[in-house]
Amino acid sequence: MKFFKRSSIVGILFLMVFAQASEVERPTYELNFETDLPVTLAAGGMFGIGMFLYSRMDTPETLKDKGDLLPWDKPLAGRYSETADKASDIGSVLAIAPLVVGGIAWHDGSSTGKEFATFTVMFVQAIGIGNGINVAMRSLEIWPRPYMYAESGEGREKAESAKSEAYGSFFSGHATAAFTVATFTDQWFRTAYPNSPYKGIMRASAYSLATLESVLRIAAGKHYFTGVLVGALVGTGVSFGILEMHKNRDEKYSFWVGPNVAGITLRF
Repeated sequence: MKFFKRSSIVGILFLMVFAQASEVERPTYELNFETDLPVTLAAGGMFGIGMFLYSRMDTPETLKDKGDLLPWDKPLAGRYSETADKASDIGSVLAIAPLVVGGIAWHDGSSTGKEFATFTVMFVQAIGIGNGINVAMRSLEIWPRPYMYAESGEGREKAESAKSEAYGSFFSGHATAAFTVATFTDQWFRTAYPNSPYKGIMRASAYSLATLESVLRIAAGKHYFTGVLVGALVGTGVSFGILEMHKNRDEKYSFWVGPNVAGITLRF
């Protein structure tokens, strides 16, 4: 009998230790005035400079030859869909998803006002940097939008009324923003609910919607495969970089891997 009692006690203790070990450690993020002031100003500056360059785009006298497109992008030349175009714009309302997740977590006590403010600042920084890089690159007019090559139909009508911005499709701003939103939605949820059984579902949903947004931009004739892929990488990479920069840890550097991207963050 004593043996069974001791075994039961040991078993209970083992289960308690196992349960505690199975709990995921809650990551924490912190703002630092000395770091975040220049980062925020840099994000605003990059976005401002990018928009300035974007506003000064010229309309070229001739359209670039299709032969200048990458082999896998050439089949998209001439594509346009007004339905997909409108659908992709409607998808922009999902940009508030991270704030919704954070607001709910704050409301139900899973997070705090300080954490909400921290994530909001990081989100704004990532959006500013990602979009700043995007509009600056588009101002270089590397490739025109696919519909600019349309020879008939609604695509031709769209091309004839196009403004100078249509001559710079690389790379996709919608994809950049969509994957920034997806990354912050996923990471904010994982921070607020580290032991939630729905973390996988949230991640899959966030990145699936970001992918859908990107596919719609291709279907709309606004971007090529390459532009959407680069946009996804920039949005995800900048987001993880900002998050890792603010994560509380003792190491001076960290190696991180996320969907479609990996990198190293240094701390000084």
